[in-house]
Amino acid sequence: MSLVHKELFYSEVQYKLVELNGLIEYQKKNDWPDPNLVTTQLGDVLNGLDVATNSGKYSNWLSNDERTTMERLDNELRQYSHDELYKFSVLTQSDKNDFEDLQLKLQNVGFGMNMTIIQDWKIFINKSEKLLALLENN
Repeated sequence: MSLVHKELFYSEVQYKLVELNGLIEYQKKNDWPDPNLVTTQLGDVLNGLDVATNSGKYSNWLSNDERTTMERLDNELRQYSHDELYKFSVLTQSDKNDFEDLQLKLQNVGFGMNMTIIQDWKIFINKSEKLLALLENN
């Protein structure tokens, strides 16, 4: 059962954060031709965080500290423009700048493209905590 919960976090959070990093970098390099690719991906990250965290919480698989970290990370990421059901976000230049800053933070903690992604729970939690610290100190 532990493997299933970890896989949820790896597939629905970790890999989607890496994809978010890549999408932001692509948009930045190409003068933001399709900003909704980023906001849609962030929506996918948030949905993944919700599913994985709730699964871990209700099964008592996540420790209280891990659950709190994931809930705080979710809260911080919700501060960015993201798509909702049947509603696309429209990004301002300030939003784009915020996403570019997020991309650097993702890269900094190890959720970046062309980086080795290890399926190790302690490493994943450590990266998540580092990202959370960067987001909260923004």
